[in-house]
Amino acid sequence: MNRWHRILGRVAFVNCDPLYHDLPQTWDVLSAPPSWLTGHILRKDCLIAPIPTADFATHANELQLLPDICIASNGAVGSVLLFGNRDPSQMRDIALPTDSSTSRKLCMWILNEMGLNPRPVDMGPDLSQMLNRCDGALLIGDRALDEAARHPELIRMDLGQCWRDITGHPMVFAVYAARRDAPTQILMEAHQLLISQLEAFENSDEVRAAVIHSTSVRSGFNEERITQYFEEVVNRLDDDGMNGLNHFLEHVCGLDSFQTVQL
Repeated sequence: MNRWHRILGRVAFVNCDPLYHDLPQTWDVLSAPPSWLTGHILRKDCLIAPIPTADFATHANELQLLPDICIASNGAVGSVLLFGNRDPSQMRDIALPTDSSTSRKLCMWILNEMGLNPRPVDMGPDLSQMLNRCDGALLIGDRALDEAARHPELIRMDLGQCWRDITGHPMVFAVYAARRDAPTQILMEAHQLLISQLEAFENSDEVRAAVIHSTSVRSGFNEERITQYFEEVVNRLDDDGMNGLNHFLEHVCGLDSFQTVQL
């Protein structure tokens, strides 16, 4: 068996922890920023990974969707935030990080829906440098959580909440994907493992407490904030989530069909 068949990719943020906490040693984990995971999947560095939804749309002819699991929100997500010293309606330019294609597309789509057309500027995810150059700055993941805690006065938009307000749907920021040529049997095993991990997190107070404590220690955020965050982020892709995913893929990415793993 090829080595990549036993490797699970994961986002190098806290939002994967409910599924990846204390995995069996028979599986290896490859952690990377969201946009890097797409390349790892395509190069067979790992079997499956949560990749940006926009990247899945770009490579839909090479990839297939794993059902039931995702990284989403049903409103405010707390980790995909537009910061700025002024209202979005007055922002002339917005610094966009290069580590998530979904959030970049979503941010500009939302602003366009609001009748706004600021100039996008690619920059590294450093809030101070971003706001020194631009009126607005988009941050995702742990950096967004950290800067929100330090600079709550700068938060201008939670993209998960804005998407919900505009469309009425949950926002699926990342989907679990695999190459179309990945072996079905090992995909089934990996999928069942992650579903079992999620079910334990959802249904066991002991497991949930262990994940929250472990994530708090690893990330540096206190357990209260991690508990709140795990109420904001959604890891189960249900029917409402699929409606939101289809809406994003069609209306933001221009994709009207894709392949789902048949498990």
